[in-house]
Amino acid sequence: MIDVLVTTAGGVEEDLIKALAPTYLGEFHLKGAELRKQGLNRIGNLIVPNDNYCKFEDWIMPILDAMRREQDEAGTRWTPSKVIRRLGLEIRDESSVLYWAAKNDIPVYCPALTDGSIGDMMYFHSFKNPGLVVDIVADVRAMNDEARLVSRPKKTGMLILGGGVAKHHINNANLMRNGADFSVSINTAQEFDGSDSGAKPDEAVSWGKIRPEATPVKVCADATLMFPLLIAQTFKKHFEAKK
Repeated sequence: MIDVLVTTAGGVEEDLIKALAPTYLGEFHLKGAELRKQGLNRIGNLIVPNDNYCKFEDWIMPILDAMRREQDEAGTRWTPSKVIRRLGLEIRDESSVLYWAAKNDIPVYCPALTDGSIGDMMYFHSFKNPGLVVDIVADVRAMNDEARLVSRPKKTGMLILGGGVAKHHINNANLMRNGADFSVSINTAQEFDGSDSGAKPDEAVSWGKIRPEATPVKVCADATLMFPLLIAQTFKKHFEAKK
């Protein structure tokens, strides 16, 4: 049912890091200076120890070395989605979304792959073993073609959790086919500040990213709560309990 995934650098690296070491539940109001003294990093109300990123570095550096060799010896042309697929195969952990995406040949695109710890790792790697090239333009074409090459009467649908670069990347790919036929977005961002994250679906209609005759829906809610409920209700109609 899922043809393509698009995420952020955080979506990539935290999926992998959680398979290497635990992330802890904290509080939004914890003081940054105190956390810093303890070697703890806050992501909203989640706490990630510095040691998790050290383990991530130890895990990913040999993989980047291998990718560099394959680039030089076999002519492999790395793109963000190919990098993500490789990491998904390497993690070998069933708690990882990237593992299951790679196993089921579902491409995962990330137009801002370097915008996070994984970018830091590539930066560090460039000192130890310089020369690894990741071709973002090839992925722009691949992502746009995911939508463009869906010939009518076949249709495309977007299920967008949150906002930011991932939301726009999905919408913009559908511009290449004069709009998606279906769109459901779930986030808490509002329109008043002019952000793309807060934009209502009708703004995307004006750009040709959603078809004028479509009936898109935006749900203003916490996606981590709403998405599981939406999936449960969707699949409930076809679910048969084991006897």
